[in-house]
Amino acid sequence: MAALPRTHHDYKIGIICALAVEKAAAEAMLDQAYLKLQKKEHDANDYILGRVGAHNVAIACLPAGLLGNGPAATVARDMVRSFPIKLGLMVGIGGGVWSKDTDVRLGDVVVSQPGGTHGGVVQWDFGKREQGGVFRRTGTLNKPPLALLHALQSMKTRHIKEGDRLQESLLMLSPVMARTFRYQGADQDQLFEAAYDHEGDKTCDLCDIQKVVTRPPRTHSGPQIHYGNIASGNEVMKDGVMRDKIARDEGVICFEMEAAGLMDHFPCLVIRGICDYADS
Repeated sequence: MAALPRTHHDYKIGIICALAVEKAAAEAMLDQAYLKLQKKEHDANDYILGRVGAHNVAIACLPAGLLGNGPAATVARDMVRSFPIKLGLMVGIGGGVWSKDTDVRLGDVVVSQPGGTHGGVVQWDFGKREQGGVFRRTGTLNKPPLALLHALQSMKTRHIKEGDRLQESLLMLSPVMARTFRYQGADQDQLFEAAYDHEGDKTCDLCDIQKVVTRPPRTHSGPQIHYGNIASGNEVMKDGVMRDKIARDEGVICFEMEAAGLMDHFPCLVIRGICDYADS
């Protein structure tokens, strides 16, 4: 008996990305791709539809050249207009915060998890400037749905017992994508002192290696997964001193630009691959 054609009602999990490279990685992880459906009125998103395990998912990306909380909220709003989304993921890259407690390195993965007074995502640039130039953050964002937090706990338990499958997933990439998503080598993973103003270009060829923070070497080159609060704002964090201050004050281990626009209206976890250290 032939399978019934899929409709918009068959997709209850949504994945939102900000960049084309992130959308390509999400699409590459599909176990099966499905045909597109006719777009609903007033929905400007362009979707990739498919299956991950037993779950049908709809993947959408922010429009080219647009970043931040506002565009992310618009994409999420249109997605829930077209699909009965119950659970969501915000997937992409972010800036890591290294500390002795949380050894975040380039290529690692950070997953939003409630901690302290925060629900997993903190809008670090939303607040008021008080006398003396003191900035006071105001407001809080919703936690992810309990179903996602239970799933997160189960995943963490399984990883403790069996290890994660990140390396296995990377091996599934096509040769073209494998060249893009390859490990750059430990010599390319340099964390500079927070106050150091980088003098070189993006490769740091002209930067002062005396300002590199000495960290213990890892025993393997595979990515590690970290769980904690993620800082979200409409500005790109490129200041090591401010990065560390916000990280201490708010208890965050990663910076990004979209999640704060989603948490109150789109029930999701945020997953970020670390591409830099949010400094100059």
